[in-house]
Amino acid sequence: MVDFSVITFTVVTPQSQANISAGRNSSSVQTLNPLSTSRGGTKPKRIVVKFGGSSLADKERITKAAKLIADEVNKGTRLVVVVSAMGKMTDQLSSLIDQESGETSDKTDIDDILAMGERTSVRVFSTALKREGLDAKYFDPSDSEWPIITDNQHSNANPILELCLRKVNEHVNPLLDQAKVPVIAGFVGRSTTGKISTIGRGGSDTTAFIIAKGIGADEVVLVTDADGILSADPKLIPNAKKLNRIDVSTLIGLADSGTKFIHRKALRYKDQDIPVRVISHRKESLDADGTVIIGGVDKEVEVAVASSTPSMSVTIAGKAISENPAIIAVLAKEIKNHSNLWGLSADFDSIIFYLPQAGFEELLGKVHDVVIGHEETLAMAVQRDLAFLRIKGVGLEDTPGIIGKISTRLEENHINIFGMLTLASSILVFVSWKEKEEALNLMTQVVKGED
Repeated sequence: MVDFSVITFTVVTPQSQANISAGRNSSSVQTLNPLSTSRGGTKPKRIVVKFGGSSLADKERITKAAKLIADEVNKGTRLVVVVSAMGKMTDQLSSLIDQESGETSDKTDIDDILAMGERTSVRVFSTALKREGLDAKYFDPSDSEWPIITDNQHSNANPILELCLRKVNEHVNPLLDQAKVPVIAGFVGRSTTGKISTIGRGGSDTTAFIIAKGIGADEVVLVTDADGILSADPKLIPNAKKLNRIDVSTLIGLADSGTKFIHRKALRYKDQDIPVRVISHRKESLDADGTVIIGGVDKEVEVAVASSTPSMSVTIAGKAISENPAIIAVLAKEIKNHSNLWGLSADFDSIIFYLPQAGFEELLGKVHDVVIGHEETLAMAVQRDLAFLRIKGVGLEDTPGIIGKISTRLEENHINIFGMLTLASSILVFVSWKEKEEALNLMTQVVKGED
């Protein structure tokens, strides 16, 4: 019986053959073992690597990116490459469209033009991989094998996940089984009517996450111009630090504030069991340290009662409370010592804490001691027997006017709102505990678009 574990394949390019003939070592010679394994010795590791535009900005970076892929393939890893448009090509194409075509342009024509950036990148990078001795195959949306199928909302199309996964299984997985390297254009799709579509900003990340799910990837590696996800925008905070790890819900919270580390739309398609690692294109290996993103998001917007017991609100009134953060800190500490803080809202002269009602007697006494101990705080008021309802889901920001619709629907049914806290991906609503079921039904109707 042949022991296949010791069979290797040596790929020799014309340049490497010349080097061998001259007695020189050559980095162009790739010794590949397609049966190398990393999952308990039974199955090769699978990853998706996405290169952002800055990682492919010039010939030098393209060559380096190709070498990173070759080094990883040499370890026996099976991988898919997703590429963005090189450099600022998409922005340049967009600028040309604005100047030449104006706002009346057909969106299908615009998508056809904007897709040219990625469609060019995929060809260039596939060629670069072949120069490294790899068996690469690029995918273009004009191909029948193209895996990213979208709806017809051109310029901001939504991938149809079931169709995408079917295409990946049919046309991408077989290439990996043959130790080939599929190279796929990010950001681009093909609509169900067969036209070129674009997914919108963050579209290349979306493509990478879908492909990862389809191939059962161990990891997604996003190669960018940053060392990872930082604690703040380095343009504003020069000493911002790299985060070693962050969960998706926290990342969405940062995106809600306007900081687009990874676009919220792309995070909808991240499989919660597949980690994502963000690294810099300046690194010398795809194994380099970066920021690991874990977890997933709720795919659909949903409404739920967030607590099985009543809640309460504690309002502290005074003068210029917000100018003395020490008061807020003391109050928060007391609450932490006796309860859980579910949310707070504040303005210049007052602050409201929302928390569980259980065991409130001792807590309220402590809070009152703080109130009478500071000149800025004058009095406190408590609203008991509240229900804490939460609307959440990463699609919430795509539901315009939902806060107004919720308020109107509850008002029409004579349900008072005792508090509302909002983020783009979460809305917290406090109503009477006795009315929680009716409020839940009404809010669910709004979310589902029911009259």
